[in-house]
Amino acid sequence: MTSEELQTLIAAGLPCEHLEVSGDGRHWYATIVSSAFDGLRLIQRHQKVYATLGTRMQTDEVHALSMKTHTPAEWATSSAQ
Repeated sequence: MTSEELQTLIAAGLPCEHLEVSGDGRHWYATIVSSAFDGLRLIQRHQKVYATLGTRMQTDEVHALSMKTHTPAEWATSSAQ
């Protein structure tokens, strides 16, 4: 899997205002900004992202995914600093 493929999977399942994905083919790092995260706890946000990947986590197609998940308001605040 490439970073572009992983980014496409996430974007297809979540409305993303901002999405960055990098990694080495097994270990991935993503920054995801989505209004779908409004009102959700961190674990719920991560569960939403995992849902976009379907079985790819269980089949080891995506071995590890480290995420920073933000709402648009949180992203605007953190980007202003």
